[in-house]
Order: sequence, then structure tokens, then C-alpha cells
Amino acid sequence: MMTEPLEGLTPAEARLWDAFRRGDPCDLRTGDPELDDPAADLEWDASRTVRAIVVARLLLDGPGREPGRVAALKLAGALLTGVLDLSGGQVRPYVELRDCRFDCRLLLPEAHFSTLRLLRCAVPRVEAARLSTEGDLHLPRCTVPGGIRLTDAHIGTDLLLNQLVVGQDRSGQAISADGLTVAQDMEAELVEAAGEISLRSARIGGRLSLRGSTLRNPYGRYALNAARVTVEHTLYLSSGWLSGHLDGGTPPVGVRTRRFSCEGGVRLDDGRFGNAVIADKARFHLVGAQTLSLRRIQTPELRLTLDEPPSGRISLAGARVGNLTDARSSWPGAGGIDLAGFSYESLAPQGSFPLSRRIAWLADATPEYNPDPYETLAQALRGSGEDSQAREVLLAKQRRRRETLPLAGKVWGCLQDVTVGYGYRPGRAALWMAVLWAVGALYFAGRPAPPPVDEQAWPHWNPALLALDLLLPFADLGQSNAWRLSGAAQWIAAGMNLLGWMLATTVAAGASRLLRRG
Repeated sequence: MMTEPLEGLTPAEARLWDAFRRGDPCDLRTGDPELDDPAADLEWDASRTVRAIVVARLLLDGPGREPGRVAALKLAGALLTGVLDLSGGQVRPYVELRDCRFDCRLLLPEAHFSTLRLLRCAVPRVEAARLSTEGDLHLPRCTVPGGIRLTDAHIGTDLLLNQLVVGQDRSGQAISADGLTVAQDMEAELVEAAGEISLRSARIGGRLSLRGSTLRNPYGRYALNAARVTVEHTLYLSSGWLSGHLDGGTPPVGVRTRRFSCEGGVRLDDGRFGNAVIADKARFHLVGAQTLSLRRIQTPELRLTLDEPPSGRISLAGARVGNLTDARSSWPGAGGIDLAGFSYESLAPQGSFPLSRRIAWLADATPEYNPDPYETLAQALRGSGEDSQAREVLLAKQRRRRETLPLAGKVWGCLQDVTVGYGYRPGRAALWMAVLWAVGALYFAGRPAPPPVDEQAWPHWNPALLALDLLLPFADLGQSNAWRLSGAAQWIAAGMNLLGWMLATTVAAGASRLLRRG
């Protein structure tokens, strides 16, 4: 361990060297907000310049601490010249840089820190693949025009990126963090990103918050690519609140907010979310083949409550959701929704979402007939006690199915629809039976009694009882088999018998459903 400072230190570097041993801040700021803005294109005074090699020497092989003090690097308002290369290094002291400007990229691949905090710094690019920290990694309010690489990094507690302004690298990625592991929360609120944010196979131990962020990658495939991400708590794609406070949370009442906005595709395919996925009042601007893709996600709750539908396609194919909270305004029109294999257990619409529009939503999601979305919706409605609405959905399913049948099937389907509502309107079947009974009774009453089958039995002629006997296939009232009908009466009797079978079966099925609900 070195005990003496390097030779040739500038006054600013010597000041930093001494402050490091005591764990004190070394503040080189002027007090002028314009001059102290690291992102401003201004010349910095030489008295505020610190060479990157001096910082590296302090962090990797620095002097011993003063007795009773803890060595730490706390630097503010400095211009760091040269490449700060800590690749593979073991950095034990606490590191905090505020309002600093780097003239070259920051290299941290495979470095190990206790805690690393860069607050409101300007860095051309951050290379930190396989970085590990025991505590936090903070980059709030930083400006990084060349992008950030955190592939396979391991963050011991929280990752804080609030109000970060980040550009893209040569491959079009703003934040490349595939395989990232964060033990607790990842806060990326009010971020402005120009390029793709990639979190494929990342694991977040708490929540992943993108509240109020603006993601722009209109000419790429994805603005947010988080396929196979695992979030133990909640993913927030909702409004963030504008203030000087860096922490996240629910916006207080009356505070100004900014909505989450995304220009480019979103991919959450195969994601696992322990609590919920919340996209509330978010805006998705999609072009071409870009989609809002939530294929095969698993979450106890999906809240998709948008003021306007995405300009592209939403895919929930194969997704498994506990409770679906949506709004009528969330969904695009015909051809813009994919619900194949999408399952949910309950439904809680926000605002007015009448059943007729819900059925139209299913039609928009199934350009080609698919019974599964209808049955899923019916099951969810039945589970919440809306049995009559569930029957309406299943009736709509049968009508959609009828469109795919040949002419004979369509004719038969229309007959079933008009007479019994495909069995989902048993009251209509009972009404038809009453009408047919009355018509049959009047018809037979207006004709002379036909000859009996057995002249020795001398049956009593009863037109009303005969019509009822023909309509009730499960009962024998002693009339339909007692008379020898001929001509038109024989055809009418056969027709009543066929209709009776169909209508009686429908009434029995409806009664059975009522008993099961009871």
C-alpha cells in the first residue's frame, strides 16, 4: 500500500489525494451552475483538471487512511482527462463522483466495487461488462452519449439510473445489460434513451421501474428488449413525477408528471413478474413490424390502461395472467391484437367497457375463427358471477364459428340461433315450445278426428294433448301413437316431433346450468 503521493501532482490532484486519506469530499465546483454543468460545451479551468491515472492509482493502490478515518474517493466538479481504466480491479474504497466530466470513456469491465456512485456526470461511454458491486451502482442524471454496457453485471443492492440521458453505441444500443443481475430494485425513471435498452435474461430482485421514461429507437426493431426478464416484484411502464428527488415511488397528488413514452418496439416475451406489469397512461408509437410483445409472460396482474392504443400490434399470445385490468382505449382495431393462447382468471375493466365492445375486441383479435379467446373470456365472466354475460360471449363464439361453415351448416346454425340461441337462451326455447303447442293444438282442433290405430281401444280425441305429446319426446301422453295421421297432418306431426326434440333438449340444458349455479 502506497503511503506517499505521486510526484508531479497538480494542486487539484494533491487536494484530492489528501481528501482521499481522510474520506473527505474534494469539491472543485465554482458555484456557478452554468460553469459546473458537466454536459455544457464549455472550457473547464485547468485548476479543476484531474488525470484519470491519478484516480486509478488512488482506487487500486492508494495511500493508507489516516488514523480514525475511512478512506473514500468523493470528488465533485472535476474534469477527468485520459481513460479511467479500472478493468478487473478490486476497488475497496467507497467511490462517489458528482458533477464530473470525463473526456474519455470509463472502463470498468470485470471490476469489483463496494459502492459506485456517479451523480450528474458526463461520460462519453461506460464499459462495465461483468462489473460487480457489493452495494449500489448509481448513475442518476448522468449524460452518456455513447451508451452503457452492463452485460452480465452483478449489482449487490440497487441500480439507480433515474434521469439518465443516454445515446446509442455503434450497434444501436443505449443500454446493453443482457444477463444483468440486480439484488434489489432497478430504478430507471425519467430516463431519456436514444437507442435500444436491452435487458434480455436479466434478473431483478425487486421492482423494475421505467416511470416517466422516454425511449426512442424508431428505426430499430426494439426500444426495450427485455425477453426472458425476471422481475420479482413489479414492472412499471407508467407516469413518473418531475422533481429534484431521485427516488422513485407513487407520484404525490398534484405534482407534475411525465408519461412513459416509447418510440419503437417493446419485447417482454417469456418474462416472469412476481407481482404485476403496469402500463398505465403509457404511449407506444410503433411503425412497420414493431410490436408491443408480451408473448408467454407470466404475472399475477396485467394492467394495460392506455389513453390511446399503440400505433402497432399488441401480442399476448401464450401469456398467463391472473387479473387483467384494461381499458377500452387500450386496444387497437382489427388485426392489431393477438390473443392466441392468452389466458386470464379474472377481468377488471377500468372505465366503461360494455360487453358489446368486449365481444368486438375478441373479433378484432381473431381475424380467423379461434374459440379459445371466447372461452377464456366466458370463464372469467362466469368466475365473477356474470353468467348471463358469459352466455352472450359463448353465443358470439357460435356465431363466429357459423361463418366458417358450408352453406348447409350456416342454414342449420341460423335456425339454432333464431330458435334457441344455440342453447344459451333456454327461455327462448320454452317460448317457442309454447307457441308451437298453441299452433299445433289449433291446427288439430280445426280438423276432424283421425281414425284410431286400434279401433277397439276407443281413445278420446284431444287436439291440445296430441300437440303436447308430439312436442315432448321424453313423455308418452297416449295421443301421438293412438291416431293414424295422414297427409299434411302427418308431416306437421313429424315436424313438431323434430322441433320438440331440439327445443326440449335446449330447455333441459338450460335448467341443468341453473341447477349447477345453485
